[in-house]
Amino acid sequence: MKKVLMVLTNSSKIDDEHETGLWLSEFAEPYVAFKNNGYEIKVASPEGGRIPLDPNSLEDEQLSEWDEAISKLENTEILGGVNTHDFNGIFLPGGHGTMFDLPDSKELSETLAHFAENNKVIGAVCHGPAGFTGTKLSNGKWLVDGKNMTGFTNEEEQQTGLEKAMPFLLESKLREQGAKFEKAAAYSDYVVADGKFITGQNPQSSASTAKAFIEALG
Repeated sequence: MKKVLMVLTNSSKIDDEHETGLWLSEFAEPYVAFKNNGYEIKVASPEGGRIPLDPNSLEDEQLSEWDEAISKLENTEILGGVNTHDFNGIFLPGGHGTMFDLPDSKELSETLAHFAENNKVIGAVCHGPAGFTGTKLSNGKWLVDGKNMTGFTNEEEQQTGLEKAMPFLLESKLREQGAKFEKAAAYSDYVVADGKFITGQNPQSSASTAKAFIEALG
């Protein structure tokens, strides 16, 4: 059975005026896809415990098929306590929360370097690639250097009206670190697969990113 590690944000606010957290569909849609494919899934976060949800990602009524995924958000494992070498793939859902804690997670950086250097599948969607920006490989290069990839674009961030509240613009940071950043029209379904490195642009790309991740796992 293939094992997938999903790493989520613990950050619950951007500033005193804006709550944030995980963008629910970017976790739930891939979770359901992985489960339906027979994978064993571990859900972890830098601090463990309950995961905050971005209020803007919540619908009046959630899909019943998301119930199991949502239940996993009540008590996630601490990433540092997980034997990450046991997993075949790692997936980082987004939400603005990822911009604030994932880049600074030493445990996530070490985990991502292990996955990259052992040719394991790495995936992320929307703001999830923020988790890549704190990671250098043993050769001193940034994780994303030379990678064909995508993520939440500067244009999309400007449309949220939150660009000035962000610690950095994700597209700009990834380009600075050497990524070959690709993008489609704002909020369109767009995925880039560079071998075993799979990224999706925005919430609309969650299901397609999960599909490409599953294909990369084989």
